[in-house]
Amino acid sequence: MTEVQIKAAVEKFEALIREQDARSEAIKQQGDFVDYSKLDKLTIGVCGGDGIGPIITNEAARVLEFLLKEDVDAGKIEFKTIDGLTIENRVAVNKAIPDDVLEELKKCPVILKGPTTTPQAGDPWPNIESANVAMRKALDLFANLRPVKVPEEGIDWTFFRENTEGAYAVGSKGINVTDDLAMDFVVTTTEGTKRIAKLAYDYARRNKKDRVSIIQKANVIKTTDGKFLNLCKEIGKDYPEITTDEWYIDITTAKLIDKKRRTDFKVFVLPNLYGDIITDEAAEFQGGVGTAGSANIGKKYAMFEAIHGSAPRMMREGRGQYADPCSMLRAAVMLLSHIGKQEEADKLERALDICMYEEKKLKITGRADGATCEDFGNYVMETLTTL
Repeated sequence: MTEVQIKAAVEKFEALIREQDARSEAIKQQGDFVDYSKLDKLTIGVCGGDGIGPIITNEAARVLEFLLKEDVDAGKIEFKTIDGLTIENRVAVNKAIPDDVLEELKKCPVILKGPTTTPQAGDPWPNIESANVAMRKALDLFANLRPVKVPEEGIDWTFFRENTEGAYAVGSKGINVTDDLAMDFVVTTTEGTKRIAKLAYDYARRNKKDRVSIIQKANVIKTTDGKFLNLCKEIGKDYPEITTDEWYIDITTAKLIDKKRRTDFKVFVLPNLYGDIITDEAAEFQGGVGTAGSANIGKKYAMFEAIHGSAPRMMREGRGQYADPCSMLRAAVMLLSHIGKQEEADKLERALDICMYEEKKLKITGRADGATCEDFGNYVMETLTTL
């Protein structure tokens, strides 16, 4: 390693430190959460992404418009289609989110977003940042909320994943110091940790959940994970009626499959990377990632999405119309609840339980031997009319 290589790496690291310090200061200047009841009109952006994204997103939007018809007709709610978040468009401008698309997204306090393709090693695409990560940072969607519920198994979990820090904060800005040495960075800030912890504990209090589990690996990742753990514990002291416990991420993944222990978990709060991994594991208990939605919450914006990918193979094989919309429909349930439409949210959740688990008149296989995405959407809306 030469002195020139070391100096170049140090300069890049210094730039990252200044960037993240500015972001930390900006967090401190934020105001309160938006009050949707005070808006003359709520604009819901429908951003399909790419692959199967537009297919399943448009189907979820169709069901939402069906449920919210009265408000749409009265001009209180409007749906706005936002195209352009395809991998081709993003590569053409070499940005995770094209400027014109981001400008349109910022006009929508609430966004229903389809999956997007993230390039990885071996792909034909350049190494641009994940659109999801970029959107969470650009709109400061600091909390990723993922519920998992399997009543017959005694599972009722809610995950609060910190969305803008951790290993993903500068995940595309690592340093190839030499051909033999590459380094990435993990970011943890005081304000960023406190706000996700407070959101998790407030949720537990409102929903009468008596336990919050702090998930980390502070015994090894001592600085950043240690900071996350200690700050969450400090916030927990303000909620004496709630039991706080702490778990390392590796043993947590094991205990989720321990039938005797997993029912003890209620609310989880955890850093970005760990949350991404463990919520996919948790989703398997209720039928897989295709059944789980995700909410990304900030103070000014909220974005709701499926937790699976864009399924490029399905599109290459001409099977896009058979894509499963259930994950997007579950995200729509959370969207409805977030904007204060709890009655509609409860109806949609009930309809999905009937269609997915109880009646199961239609089966989605991802192929021509199963229902199409549109067929399933029609089935859900027919079910809604009976509730």
